[in-house]
Amino acid sequence: MLNVDYRDARPIYEQVASGIEDLVVHGVYSADVQLPSVRQLAAELSINPNTIQRAFALLESKGVIYSVKGRGNFVSADGALVRERRLAEISMKLRSLAKAARALGADDTAIAGWVLGKEENE
Repeated sequence: MLNVDYRDARPIYEQVASGIEDLVVHGVYSADVQLPSVRQLAAELSINPNTIQRAFALLESKGVIYSVKGRGNFVSADGALVRERRLAEISMKLRSLAKAARALGADDTAIAGWVLGKEENE
C-alpha cells in the first residue's frame, strides 16, 4: 500500500503524506474512514512514529484528514477535493508547458497529440 523510497530526495514524512493522499485520490480511503494508527503505520513501514505524526499533521493542514482526540485520524470530506486540486495543478502545468512549446514553434495539433499520447508520425 504505502512505500518509502530511501533514495527519494523528499523527506520520509512527505512520502508518507503523499502516499496517503494518493490512496484518498484513488478512492481506497473515502470520507470519514479511519486511518491506521500512528503506531500501527510506523510499525508497518518500519519508521519512527514521530515521522508518521508529522505526515498526519501535514495532511491535516492540507484538509485531507482530521483528527478526533482519543479516536484517531479520519479522511476528511474535503479529502475528496484533493483530486480536483491535483487536476487543477496538472491543468496549470500543461498550460505552462503548452505556452513554452508554442514559443518554440510547436502548433496546437502537435501539442494536443503529445497530451493524448499520439506520435507525430501516426
